[in-house]
Amino acid sequence: MSHSALTALFQQLAIHCRQYQHPPLATCSEADALGLSRAGLRTKNLFLRNDNGKRHFLLVTSPECSVDLKRLSKQMQVSRLGFASAERLDKYLGVQPGHVSLLALGHPHATDVELWIDRALWNGQGLQCHPMDNQHTWVVPAAAVEQLLCHWQRRWQVIDVPVAE
Repeated sequence: MSHSALTALFQQLAIHCRQYQHPPLATCSEADALGLSRAGLRTKNLFLRNDNGKRHFLLVTSPECSVDLKRLSKQMQVSRLGFASAERLDKYLGVQPGHVSLLALGHPHATDVELWIDRALWNGQGLQCHPMDNQHTWVVPAAAVEQLLCHWQRRWQVIDVPVAE
């Protein structure tokens, strides 16, 4: 799904969000370096896979969260979580590293990706998301995220993310 297709879908579903344009931001630290001020909650998006690569997950958490993947694997009953490759990211979400957000779940192959959202982010405020392009940030309200996920028929869970000690 392209940026323009996502824009059209938001119009079709009557979803309103704040939109920002900025220099390309591949990481949260790049946004910090520019001193950008945007509404909503900042997010870190981790594309993960299980041990044999048959299951894929998008974990949306806070940039400050240092995720304990071993504990998360045990908590979610998934064998040995690890980071998925750039090739898998392109195949399942249709994006390159640095462009990942939950808005990529509109990609046709994303039906095989499970979404985990950190409970700490799920408080009704908008989530900052790249709309398939890391030169833009959209602040999408939680209710609109639910609406999109239902429209796309995607699996998702709000979870407590274990933090590395």
